[in-house]
Order: sequence, then structure tokens, then C-alpha cells
Amino acid sequence: MSQTVDIRELNDKIASQSGFVNLIIKGMDQTIVGQKHLVESLLIGLLSDGHILLEGVPGLAKTLAIKSLASLIDAKYNRIQFTPDLLPADVVGTLIYSQKNEDFLVKKGPIFANFVLADEINRAPAKVQSALLEGMQERQVTIGDQTHLLPEPFLVMATQNPIEQEGTYPLPEAQVDRFMLKVIIGYPKKDEEKQIIRQNISGEKKVLKPVLKKKEILEARAVVHQVYLDEKIEKYIVDIVFATRFPEENGLQHLKGMISFGASPRASINLALASRAYAFIKQRGYVIPEDVRAVCFDVLRHRIGLSYEAEANSLTSEEIISEILNKIEVP
Repeated sequence: MSQTVDIRELNDKIASQSGFVNLIIKGMDQTIVGQKHLVESLLIGLLSDGHILLEGVPGLAKTLAIKSLASLIDAKYNRIQFTPDLLPADVVGTLIYSQKNEDFLVKKGPIFANFVLADEINRAPAKVQSALLEGMQERQVTIGDQTHLLPEPFLVMATQNPIEQEGTYPLPEAQVDRFMLKVIIGYPKKDEEKQIIRQNISGEKKVLKPVLKKKEILEARAVVHQVYLDEKIEKYIVDIVFATRFPEENGLQHLKGMISFGASPRASINLALASRAYAFIKQRGYVIPEDVRAVCFDVLRHRIGLSYEAEANSLTSEEIISEILNKIEVP
């Protein structure tokens, strides 16, 4: 009974704390037409302190989305255009010699921002990619012999273009695993595209004003950590992740040869964190199986390695996740 009361209290607390979610969604709607899933994913990343990898063809408002989010939160935004000639120092910063002081001074790079857009991350060589990914993982950067902490909140949204292969350096699986979510962006619907045309030919520029301070984001994260995650939901998450490693133990023998490696423990952690954030967005103080299913594809799609056999049969990681979700018993 006390647990029920606690959850009721938590629901009230979340209802009062999550008011800004609607303000952000309303603000994003002023510049972004449709793309509800993209906006929700950005909010999940923001509330869970996780980074996002976006994949989609050019022109689907990937850059505009994070720029709009940064405008709605009183925060610093930087964009890094990744190119084959980019150097690690162009991302993290470097030491420059000052004749006046007769000493080396630290010049911080564009990674020192609250929101960093790594545009076309697969265009830069491995050295640059790893410099960014180290900052993402460690939340700090070493320049010379000094270590500098990155600001809070810190969210990296990296984009990659799936249609071009020439002049690109695909991210290794171990580095892709650092991203909490991999979101696939699709084309807009017909009526949405008409609205996009109208918005862009009207000549009006929407100026977004901040509706949230950085401090409020950090406070909201603390509340997200209080969202109730039942043991049955924990078991459900573990069952899903284990089914990607040992499909034959879950009656999915035909998938055994299709998966070269399953999801890591980082997937289980991120699935729990993302489910909590999703419940918070839906103004609920507890996680339900539908929350897990809602975030499952974005959390797992980049963490399942496909074998040559799967590629030969044109089997995608999404189809594998669908089969697993249909097979695993829902609590």
C-alpha cells in the first residue's frame, strides 16, 4: 500500500516537474514540421545524459532540430562540420604560444559547449572521431598536460549520411556503442511537406526564446532517476538483451547464425535509462513494458552485429529486434 502511495506522490512530482516538456515540444513545432520521434529522442538523450547518433538523407532537419533545442534551453551550441582534413585539435582545442605572456595558453575547441552537433561524423578520420568520442565518454578533455571538464549538460548529436560511401570512414562498432540512441530519420508525409514548403517560402524567420535554464535540466535528471522501475521490468529488459546474445535459448534458433555479436551490458543500462526518461516525458512516475518497447529499436539497432548470412538474406537489425520483442514474454 505504501508503495502505491509513493508512486502516486511520484506521479504528482513528475507532473509538476515535467511541464517544460510540453513547452519544448511546442517550441520545436515552430521550426520542425512532424518528426515527433526525433524530438522525443532528443528529449530522452537530454534527460538521460546520453548522446544521439542520427542517420538520414540530407535535408531532413537534423541540424535544425538540435539548433532549435539549444535555443529553447539557455545553453551554448556549437556545430562541427566533419571533413577528411579535420584534426583532433580542431575539435578539442590546442595550446597556442603567447608572445606577450611568453607561455603557452589553452585555446578550447568547439567541443566545449552544452550542445555539440557533429555533422557527418563518418567523414572524418578515426583519430578525430576518437577525440570526440573520448570527450563524450569521459566528459573531459586533455589539452597539453591539463585536463578540462566539459560543461553540464553536455549532449552530442552526431549525424551520418547513409547513402554515400566514398570519402567516408564508418564508425567502428565499439565506438558506435558509445551512443545511447541511434535514430533513423524518415521522409515527411505529404501534408507535412506542404507545410514545410509554406514555412520556408513565407520569408518569416522564427526566433525561439529560451523556455528553460540549464539548472532546470539537471534538476529534471534527478527526478528521472526517481522514476520507479519494477523488478519485472528489469527482468524484461535483461531478457530482451540476452535474446540478442543467445537467441536459441528463447526459441529463436533461426537467428543464431544471423547475429555475429549481441548487445553489450551498456545496452541494458541505456534501455533502463531511456525507458525512465520516456515515462517522464509521458508524465508517469513508473515504467511500463510499452516504454521499453518504445525505446528498444533506437537503443539496440546499432548494438547488434549482423553476420554475412544475415546480410546475404537482407535481414536488418530492426527485423531481429521485432522478432525478439514478439517472442519475449511481456510482464
